[in-house]
Amino acid sequence: MLITGGLGGVMAAAAAGAASRGGATVGLLPGDDRTAASAGHTVVIPTGLGELRNALVVRASDAVFAVGGSWGTQIEVSLAVRTGVPVVSVAGWAQPAPGVHDFDDVEAATAWLERRFTSA
Repeated sequence: MLITGGLGGVMAAAAAGAASRGGATVGLLPGDDRTAASAGHTVVIPTGLGELRNALVVRASDAVFAVGGSWGTQIEVSLAVRTGVPVVSVAGWAQPAPGVHDFDDVEAATAWLERRFTSA
């Protein structure tokens, strides 16, 4: 199960990748327009919450996969650290915080998550 903010860029790529492997995807949109969701999302929820939806994304997740360092991504990383949700970060800001695992590429980050959650 993949949960994203439902829009374009990395969120769209992640949803497309999960969908291509038969995974279910949930897009929690910031606005009220269901049609704003990127392709690949199985379930689309228009929250009307703006960036406050980031808290929903984090609280509904077993782990946060952060790519890049936009402000919204940093909010999610901070909320995850604060609530004990593990974070993998690729090409983001240096995060000297417990629970944040920095990687140089998506494949290494994905492998770490797979090891963590398949051995549990």
